[in-house]
Amino acid sequence: MSHEIVDTTFRSFRVRLSETLKTLHELTERIKSPELAQNASDLRERVNEPFMFVIVGEVKSGKSSLINALLNTGTEVCKVAPDPCTDTIQQVLYGEEQTVVVNEYLKKIYHPVDILKEIAVVDTPGTNTIIKHHQEITERFIPVSDLIVFVFEAKNPYRQSAWEFFDYISAEWRKKVIFVLQQSDLMEPDDLLVNIKGVATQAEKKGVAEPQVFAVSAKSALNGNLESSGMVEVIDYIHGHITGGRAPWLKLENNLDTAREIMNKIGAGLDARQQQLNEDGSFRKEVSETLSQQGKRSKKHVYMLVENLVAYDRITGQAEKNLGGGLSFFTLIKRSFLSIFTKKESPTGWLTELTEKMETDLKQELTIKVNDGVVSVADSIQQMAKMIQLKIQNSKTILKEDQEIFADISEKRVQVMQDLQETFSNFLNRAENFVDEGMIPSDSKFTPDLAKGGGLAVIGVVIAAVTKSMAFDITGGILSAIGILFAGITVGLKRRKVMSSFTEEVAKGRESLEEDIRTKLEKYVDTIEQRIDDNFQDFDAMIHLEDQELSLLMTKYQTVDQQIHSIEGEIKEQGNRGIGE
Repeated sequence: MSHEIVDTTFRSFRVRLSETLKTLHELTERIKSPELAQNASDLRERVNEPFMFVIVGEVKSGKSSLINALLNTGTEVCKVAPDPCTDTIQQVLYGEEQTVVVNEYLKKIYHPVDILKEIAVVDTPGTNTIIKHHQEITERFIPVSDLIVFVFEAKNPYRQSAWEFFDYISAEWRKKVIFVLQQSDLMEPDDLLVNIKGVATQAEKKGVAEPQVFAVSAKSALNGNLESSGMVEVIDYIHGHITGGRAPWLKLENNLDTAREIMNKIGAGLDARQQQLNEDGSFRKEVSETLSQQGKRSKKHVYMLVENLVAYDRITGQAEKNLGGGLSFFTLIKRSFLSIFTKKESPTGWLTELTEKMETDLKQELTIKVNDGVVSVADSIQQMAKMIQLKIQNSKTILKEDQEIFADISEKRVQVMQDLQETFSNFLNRAENFVDEGMIPSDSKFTPDLAKGGGLAVIGVVIAAVTKSMAFDITGGILSAIGILFAGITVGLKRRKVMSSFTEEVAKGRESLEEDIRTKLEKYVDTIEQRIDDNFQDFDAMIHLEDQELSLLMTKYQTVDQQIHSIEGEIKEQGNRGIGE
């Protein structure tokens, strides 16, 4: 394929990559990651630059001298500064000889050297420098580099700070690295060989397969002893692996690799964020299901309380039996005769005694049954609240505050969860949250004694007060009806009507009592259930917003991912056809 076609194809790929990097930059800004946004911006700005060598190493390891020897211009292209405090980043590019100061930390040096037509070289400050911003700016060049040349001082290539910087390069960006032991002329051959093997071994331990380690003396090369300086091997490596038409395509692939690394970081963050959203969604669903299940259990206890009113049937049944016996013809005649001597034996006195006994028995027995049932209902509602509190305390956190990205989202979530815990705890401790004034009749003599306890402790008091009030109201209604029926009774008259009316009133009383207790206590359970759920309003709002934001981010992420994947596949296909070879 002709060079013209190759150039056209290459430019087309580069334009597409530039557009993809623009979208990637927008994504990094959307996720509010200043570091990744800077990386994406730098990558986009340098997409049209040559293949970039970035020379790194500790102060005075000989980086600048190495560059001068590599370019072999006969002049000091990169200043070899005796004082590292005056050092800056120096980017060497092809062009008419000039120096452009970009800012106090960066300058661009142009030289008309053939090798610079295909590569650019960046000389960085030492990795252990104390100069403000140098480390930060150095690390800005690492993500956009195409090859890292890691320079060690030959006599001591084991300094911890140097290898820690290597870890950053390797772990964070997985850049291609070659190793150079500079100032080899200062060492005995045997000792130098030991250090070469030592660097190779250390690199292998850190995951570098077949590490390339070169030992050079830039000083010897600059003094005209190129063959013995070790620079020939470095130059041959460059010619054999990078230059000769391969550099632009390699840079394109490296840019894609770097874009992919940025995407991997974003993807990992999005994955953690999505897991947290899923976890929060599951947590919220569990809360709702728990409230529903516990609400049903509480209502079952209400039904049991209602169905356990056998005392009502027994006492009213006995009263009905006594009433029926007392209304016989001969008994009434006898009572009418005895009433001449004492009012107590009169039909009216007998009826009063009968009704008073039934009222006393009903109140006593119903109070006992209500109290027994209240304990179960109250315990069930308290268990509902405590289970929710436990779920809040044990909610799972996946998104950490020290996340590389989305730390701000994690911080906001932590605050929402802390507020939820505090709000719910306060909710449980406030007695008024468990009182439904609508349950208690305004004229009732029975009101909750809130002084007996706060929060959950008041539930039983509230239920007991309401059910006792209803029970007494019902019995009073029955007795009042009976009293009216018997007010004008005469001997031998209306017995059947009285008995029928009594039976009817008793049945109505039981039905009314059951319905009132069931309806009001079911409503009470629903009210408490809703009040508990209302504590999650801020949490629900957080989940809703997070779901919307993640949906937008994932759409943009998938767009960039597809674009990168498409370009990668097409470049691979072009490579199989021999493009760039």
